[in-house]
Amino acid sequence: MAQTDEIRQVQEAARSIRQNTGRVIVGKEGVIDLLMVALLCEGHVLFEDVPGIGKTTMAKALAKSLGCSFQRIQFTPDLLPSDITGITFYNQKKGEFEFRPGPLITQVVLADEINRATPRTQSALLEAMDERQISVERETMMLPRPFIVIATQNPVELEGTFPLPEAQLDRFLMRVHLDYPSQSEERLILQRFKEEQPLQDLSPVISAERLQSLQKLIRRVRVDPSVESYTVELVRATRNHSAVELGVSPRGTLALYRAAQAYAAISGRNYTIPDDVKHMAPAVLSHRMIATSQARLHGRVMEQIVEDVLHTVPVPVES
Repeated sequence: MAQTDEIRQVQEAARSIRQNTGRVIVGKEGVIDLLMVALLCEGHVLFEDVPGIGKTTMAKALAKSLGCSFQRIQFTPDLLPSDITGITFYNQKKGEFEFRPGPLITQVVLADEINRATPRTQSALLEAMDERQISVERETMMLPRPFIVIATQNPVELEGTFPLPEAQLDRFLMRVHLDYPSQSEERLILQRFKEEQPLQDLSPVISAERLQSLQKLIRRVRVDPSVESYTVELVRATRNHSAVELGVSPRGTLALYRAAQAYAAISGRNYTIPDDVKHMAPAVLSHRMIATSQARLHGRVMEQIVEDVLHTVPVPVES
C-alpha cells in the first residue's frame, strides 16, 4: 500500500501540471485532472468536441509540461502507415540499409484529427497504443516509455472522415469533452491571447523518469473489496441496460479500476472511495458502449446511459 508521503508527491505533481497548463488553458481544471489520471495510468486520451475550443492547445500545453519527447501528427486521408512508423531505405553513401524513424517513435504523440486517416493508418496507431511497439519491414521495435497518445477528433464535420472502430475506441482510457467556456472565461481568453502566445513560454515541470515512478506508485493505492465489487457491478450493469446493444468490456473494468486509483492519488488519498469510481465512470465508460438503434433514434447519448447506471447500482457504504 502506498504511504501518505508518497501520495503527496503525486498530488504535488498534479498540482504543478495543473498550474502550468493553466497559464494557457482557462477554466478547465477538471479536464486537466482527467489528463493527469490518464498519464498516471499510462492510458491514452481522445478529445472529442467541436472545432476551435482548445483541443489541440490543451494537448500541446500538457505535452510541454512533461519532460518527454513530443511529436504532432496531422492525420489526413493520404497519410500512410509508414509516414507515422518510419521507413527502411538504402543509403547509397554508406552502402547499407538504414531505418528512418517516424513521428510515432516518441513519448507523447498528438494525433490531430485522427478520424481523417484511413483504417489502414489507424490500425498502425492501434498496435502502438495497445502494445507499445511498432512493426516495420517484419521487424518489431519497442516504443520509448512513457508512451501516451493524445488524439483529437471533430464529431460534427464527418465529410472525408473514417470513424474510429470500436476496437480502437476501446484502447483509449477515456474520451474527454472540453465544452464551451463561460462568458467570463471567454473574456479572459481574449485578454490572455491578445498580445502574445503563452504556449511558447511553457517549460516542463516534471521529468519522464519522475512520471514513470509515479505511474508505478499508483498501482499501490488501496482498493477496498467493496469498491472492487462496485466497479464490477457498474460495468456489468452497462451490459444489461435496455438502451445498450454492446456493453463495456473487461478491459473497461480494469480501466475504471486504474482510473479510480489515480484519481484518489491526485486527490491526496492512498485509498479509493466509491466517489472516485463515480467521478471517472463517464469519461472511461461512455465510449466503450454501443447504443441500440431505438436509443439513438431518441437521441440518448452514452453519457446519459452511464448516469442511469450510476443511479441504478447501489453505492457501498461503510459498515
